Amino acid sequence: MLSHELRSPLNLILGWAKLLQTREFDAPAVKKAIALTAYAGEINQQQALESGFQKHLSKPVEPEELVKAIATLIGRSGNS
Repeated sequence: MLSHELRSPLNLILGWAKLLQTREFDAPAVKKAIALTAYAGEINQQQALESGFQKHLSKPVEPEELVKAIATLIGRSGNS
């Protein structure tokens, strides 16, 4: 799951609702999440991690960095 904005809970809720309506997923998949947000401060990173996200990336983010973060999160190396 990728939340694009931590400070906009309605977006997160709507995103979850859309996921629930469009596809089924198992519990382990839900436990892996990256916070992608415009808020880049240390406190924002701490809030994201305390909220259950495994990684915090601030916008703008390079596509390669995002792909590497996702690969790491799902347990795949960037070289496969």
